[in-house]
Amino acid sequence: MIRHEPALRGKMLLFLSILGPIIITQMSYNAMGVIDTMMSGHAGKNDLAGVAVGSSLFMPLMTGMNSVLFAITPTIGQMIGRGEKDHISRPVVQALYLSFIISLLILIAGAFAVEPVLSLMGLDSEVHRIAKHFLIGLSIGIIPLFGSYVLRYFWEAQGYTRMTMFMMFAAIPLNIVLNYGLIFGKLGMPQLGGVGSGYATGLTYWFIFAVSVWLTFRTETLRVHRLFRRWYAPSWKSFKELLGIGIPMGLSTFFEASIFAAVTLFMGGMFGTTIIAAHQATVSFSSLLFMIPLSISMALTIIVSYEAGSGRFKHARAYANMGVSLAVGIMVTAAVALYFFRPSIAAMYTSDPEVAVLVVTFLIFALLFQLSDASQAALQGVLRGYKDVKVPFIVAFVSYWIIGMPLGYAFAAWTDLGPYGFWVGITAGLTFATVGFGIRLRIVQKAIRIRESGAVDSGS
Repeated sequence: MIRHEPALRGKMLLFLSILGPIIITQMSYNAMGVIDTMMSGHAGKNDLAGVAVGSSLFMPLMTGMNSVLFAITPTIGQMIGRGEKDHISRPVVQALYLSFIISLLILIAGAFAVEPVLSLMGLDSEVHRIAKHFLIGLSIGIIPLFGSYVLRYFWEAQGYTRMTMFMMFAAIPLNIVLNYGLIFGKLGMPQLGGVGSGYATGLTYWFIFAVSVWLTFRTETLRVHRLFRRWYAPSWKSFKELLGIGIPMGLSTFFEASIFAAVTLFMGGMFGTTIIAAHQATVSFSSLLFMIPLSISMALTIIVSYEAGSGRFKHARAYANMGVSLAVGIMVTAAVALYFFRPSIAAMYTSDPEVAVLVVTFLIFALLFQLSDASQAALQGVLRGYKDVKVPFIVAFVSYWIIGMPLGYAFAAWTDLGPYGFWVGITAGLTFATVGFGIRLRIVQKAIRIRESGAVDSGS
């Protein structure tokens, strides 16, 4: 349960109690993508490449829309901080409506866009087929996926982060079993190759949603909010408030995630299937590692929004400093470990020696960008806790698409770095984003201190 902790030790313990389950949850969600990639890779090079392309198209969309729905977290957090806990069911219901609308729009857009986009990539016919049907399989779980995100953030904004963690402990084994059956034709299931991993994950999303609804009914402290028993009429005003926070957040996340999708698309045309497979394996592992700073970011949004809503801005600043330092420290340690275990990591993704050698080299570039990625993620989490999302959205766009992507393409196309040049460009964009978010946070915190001192002066 979220609460105020005045002492530094209490703050650290509270923060870690919120953070720990979020890390496990985020790594579990990401693990489904890693499992898809790993198991598909052992089905064949084309299967790995097809899943790589499909995942690269789906992941930016999923993470961007997920961030739009994440607007419910600072909304609830600040409401609790203001003592309005009895009213938080209203924005949650509106967010559920919004998640359904977003899901339908994505499904309609995907029905028209997937085939033309894949055709533009000039893929091998078999890779094209696998990527298309992998996405069709994933699409069966889009509606429950986004609905489960809303329920998750409803829990976590109140400090109940362990619930999703325990739910994912059940979902991951199910996902592995379904992958095993549908990819390799085991357990009486059809052999679909890489395509099967899409259906396996889509079905797992339905399981997650069903368990989320069940837990919402079963948990006494959540049952009092009467979700799914007390419905409110859809409200454009509520949609506008959520989207006003969520769209900039979603676009910021989409700008970062879509870089990797764009890089995969460019690599497909410039360097071929083997490079795509190695790049995707590296992205898959790096994404798993990134779940740690991303989780710190989410925990910061929860706790900073609560303290900001309560008017305790000094304590919000203490959490911000604590979280950013923790994110950087952990990723420095992870980068050192990553360097020494590169061959073992490559072996987890592929049995193809040519792909494995490329993965080992890609991982060197991946560890360099992890530090900037950790910093920018934590800083964004703090800004979201303050509901400051519009300027960070601009910073993200400039960093990733005006600086990072053009630099990456230039290095890849016109230097000896080749495909690794894209990773150099990504690192440059993330570094610029870190600086931009840091400056913006100082401006926000300075404005708050000025308001606080003005309130004190007027009160005296």
